[in-house]
Amino acid sequence: MRCNFRFTTYEQVEREELRVVKRNGASEPFSREKLLRGLERACEKRPVRHERIEQVADDVANELTEEGYREIPASVIGAKVMRQLEVLDHIAYVRYASVYRQFEDVGEFISEIQSLDQRRPRDSTQPELFK
Repeated sequence: MRCNFRFTTYEQVEREELRVVKRNGASEPFSREKLLRGLERACEKRPVRHERIEQVADDVANELTEEGYREIPASVIGAKVMRQLEVLDHIAYVRYASVYRQFEDVGEFISEIQSLDQRRPRDSTQPELFK
């Protein structure tokens, strides 16, 4: 009997599962999909192409892999995402920061926006947040 099918195998480096340590001390497996959902939510209704959001998720995930973490605090991942969003889109950055830093009132939003303006000159394609 003869088989008319072709079978192929691919080898991949087997990695230890990266675990994320949450604020409450609980640990869960790292999920690129969860990271991507957070980025999509921050960039919702913004002029950011989905391919660029995917690239940010890949960049953060690759950076974590390259750094060789086995366990990583969620705060470290959040900081890496915020660095990427700060360059990508200021509104998305502030949205993400409000959840990541658990803003309690409008004053915290205003402070973050003012510090953002001081850290980075505004991109001419980005509208001013406050005049």
